[in-house]
Amino acid sequence: MPRPGNKEDLRKAATTNYEKLLEMIESRSEAEKRIDYDFSADEKKKEAHWKRDKNLRDVLMHLNEWHLLLLKWIQNRENGSNRPFLLEGYTWKTYGDMNRLFYERCQSIPEEEALVRFQNSHKQVMEALETFSQEELFTNTYYPWVGGSCIGSYFISVTASHYDWAMKKIKAHQKMVKEK
Repeated sequence: MPRPGNKEDLRKAATTNYEKLLEMIESRSEAEKRIDYDFSADEKKKEAHWKRDKNLRDVLMHLNEWHLLLLKWIQNRENGSNRPFLLEGYTWKTYGDMNRLFYERCQSIPEEEALVRFQNSHKQVMEALETFSQEELFTNTYYPWVGGSCIGSYFISVTASHYDWAMKKIKAHQKMVKEK
């Protein structure tokens, strides 16, 4: 699916990938549910997230946390502030550390609750999306606090693109479980 360039395509991509992700979650085998994610044998999987996330809960909470970042950040539109997208103290060079913080603070949350939180935050993001016009979403520099980009790219990143990332991780886990 090509990267969305308008509001309708963004809505469609986010919804499609969300539904596919939920279908994958629903169709997991008992072994996939029981066995932790372990990609250490795959030398191609070098990014930190392959080592970080150990189960579906970790993936869902990661998605939820990024939804919450976006929701908090778009409050700039309402209150005229210039709050950065990432948590205070983190930059795009150190956001991996922020992801680790998300991981650590979500370890006591059961998978069922993680799924509910993810579904709720997805709904909130999609509702927030509807409050933006096509122009607001896809005009670079429309909002000064976005930087030189457009806010639509952030919506794409925390929905359609991030859901695609999650599905790839789940597929890799499915493959690993089948090989055992």
